[in-house]
Formats: sequence, structure tokens, C-alpha cells
Amino acid sequence: MTTDTATEATWLLPTPRGALHAFSSPSPNAVQKATQALLSAPRAMALADWRNEHDRTGRMLDTLREKQWVQLLKRETPAPDVRLGDFAQHVIAPLSGERRAILASDGGFCLGQCGLDQDMAETLSAAAADFSSYAQRQANRGWPGARHVSFFSDPDMLLPDWSFVPFWIDETGYWLILAGEPLLSNLAMVELVWSIRLAGARFAAPL
Repeated sequence: MTTDTATEATWLLPTPRGALHAFSSPSPNAVQKATQALLSAPRAMALADWRNEHDRTGRMLDTLREKQWVQLLKRETPAPDVRLGDFAQHVIAPLSGERRAILASDGGFCLGQCGLDQDMAETLSAAAADFSSYAQRQANRGWPGARHVSFFSDPDMLLPDWSFVPFWIDETGYWLILAGEPLLSNLAMVELVWSIRLAGARFAAPL
């Protein structure tokens, strides 16, 4: 660390952009795993502990800061304390410009929704599962680019009706389905992955 801010800071958390990147692959690389580690406990990870486990040279921290994937904190931050029943309203909804959003499993189960009825939520969750299969087929053919997708009713394609964003937590796949403008730079993105990671089986799809 080279700056006064980095020297004074004691804890480390991903930014929303960093959280989105860290959990964007079913097979995370070393940088993604190191970023994921920051959301593995009920409180923000101490900077010294993270560097000792993942970045003894200090180079990874410099890289993450350059990409704006982590933020240095001067005080300890607890994980969000969100009840399961309030999860959609307080964590998923802020990620949609229309506050209409769904959390789905990659198998097509609706795990939570806000701002739309259950039938539509289940329909869009099933669509996410279909697209997940499509993306996997394209990856098997050698094109891994079919991952994030938006759908438009306006031929000008200025603002999406729905955006589908996949992410993986501890080898379990999920989809964020967001109406209108996707607000993925919102701190709710960090709360989302942190809450799911700590909640574990509470957000698993039914067997």
C-alpha cells in the first residue's frame, strides 16, 4: 500500500462492481476468490488478515483498487441483517430502476420477487433457466459471451424491459432479473451476495 488512505484503513470490502465481478463465474480465478473471501464472515475482513491470506506481495490489492473492485474502510462494517421475508423489498428491489426484481435459481425456481405478481415472477424465472441452458451450449461451442442479456420491446433498444444477470455463490447459480434500468452499481449488490453467502441453505432452490 502506498497511500495515506490505505495505511490508515483497517478493513476491506468489495465495491458493488467488485462484488459483481467476483461472483460472475462458476469457476472463479484467484483474484475472484480473493475478492469473494471479503464476504465470507459476518463482518468486514481485516485488511491485515486478507493480505496475509491472499496478497502478501501487495500487488493484488493495487490491482483491485485500480479496477475499483474494493474499498478501504476505517471502521468495521457488519454484514446486512435482513430478514428472509424482507429480502426482496430491501435488497433486490433497489437493483431495478422500477423496483421490480426477481431472484431466481439457475434451475428456474423463483426465490424472491418484488413489484410483480407470482405468476410473472415464475415465468421470468423459467426464462432465466432457459437462457442458462442456452449460454452453456454456446460456451460448449467455444463462445463464452452469451452470459448477460437484456430484452427490449422498443426497437430503438434504448432502455431494456428486463435484464438477466447470472452470478454464482459457493458453486450455486442464481439469476437477478431486473425491470427497467439495471442499477448494479448500488450497494445493494454487495448486500445481496453477502446475505446469500451467509444465509446458505435458506436461499437454495427446492429439491
